[in-house]
Amino acid sequence: MDLDWLKDFLALAEQRNFSRAAEARHVTQPAFSRRIRALEDWIGAGLFLRGPQGAELTPAGAHFRPLAEALLQSLDRARRETQAAGEARAAPLAIAATHALSFTFFPGWIRGHMQADATGAISLVSDSMAACEAMMLAGEVHFLLCHHHPDAPTRLDADRVAGIPVGGDVLVPVSAPEAAGRPRWPLPPAPGQKVRLLAYGEASGLGRILAAHRARRGDGAGFETVFTAHLAATLLTMAQEGHGVAWLPLTMAEAALATGRLVRAGPESEAVPVGIRLYRAPGCRNPAADALWDVLGGPAAAEG
Repeated sequence: MDLDWLKDFLALAEQRNFSRAAEARHVTQPAFSRRIRALEDWIGAGLFLRGPQGAELTPAGAHFRPLAEALLQSLDRARRETQAAGEARAAPLAIAATHALSFTFFPGWIRGHMQADATGAISLVSDSMAACEAMMLAGEVHFLLCHHHPDAPTRLDADRVAGIPVGGDVLVPVSAPEAAGRPRWPLPPAPGQKVRLLAYGEASGLGRILAAHRARRGDGAGFETVFTAHLAATLLTMAQEGHGVAWLPLTMAEAALATGRLVRAGPESEAVPVGIRLYRAPGCRNPAADALWDVLGGPAAAEG
C-alpha cells in the first residue's frame, strides 16, 4: 500500500471529480485513476461510484474516509515527534552558570562528572543570577549552577524545580593591604567610621546572599556603598586597587590572597559560608542531561 493512494483517495473524496483531483495531486488523470483502482483492490471494496456527475463515495468509502485522515495525521505526528527526538539527542547540554562559578568551579566540576566522549557538546551560558533564573524558567537551559544560601530568596520554587548540592564555598571580606600587611579597610571599622563597601548589583545572586546575611545580623547600617557591580571579578579588581572591602568567593580570591595582593579584611566571623547547587529545569530534557542528573543522584521526580 502506497501512502500516495491515501492522499489520492482524500483528494477525490473532496473534489468528487477525477480531473480536478488529479490536477490537485499533480499527476495525470490516467495515472490518478490507476492509483485509486489500486487502493480499492488493496482494500477489497469499491470506494467510489463513478458516473457522469463525477465520483461519489460508496458506503465503504464513507467509512474509510475518516480512517484514512486519522492514519495520515498519525503518521505525520510520528514523523515530527521522531524528528524532534533526534534533534533533542543531538542538541548540546545547556547549562547556565553565574559569572563567579563559570570560571572557578564549573570547569573542574564538569570534568569530574562527565566523560567528554559520552557527553557530546556542552553549551555554557554565563550571566547574572537573575538572567540565569529567567533562562531556566523559560526552558532555555537544562541546568542552573549557582551559589545558594538558605536565607537568600530565589525565583526557583522548590515544588517545581529540583536542586541538589554539588559543592561549597565561603564569601570572605577582602581588602588591599597597607605597607605593613594589615588591611587598608579593616573590619570592624574604627569608631565613627563606616565600611567602604564594594557591593553587588541587584541582579547578583551573591548580592542577595549578602543582603540576607546582613539583614539577619542587623549590621546593614555600618556600610557605605562606594561601588556596585554585578560581577565578582570586577569587585576583585576594585578591591585589589584599594577602593574598599568586597565579599568574594574564596575560590576566586585565594590566588590574590596567596600572593598578598589582597588580605582578609576581618575575622573569620565575618565570612559567610555558602553552598553551590545545581537546579534542573522542569520539562527540559535530553540524554546528556539525564546522564548528568543520574550521575549526581538527582531525584527522579524532577525528570517528570
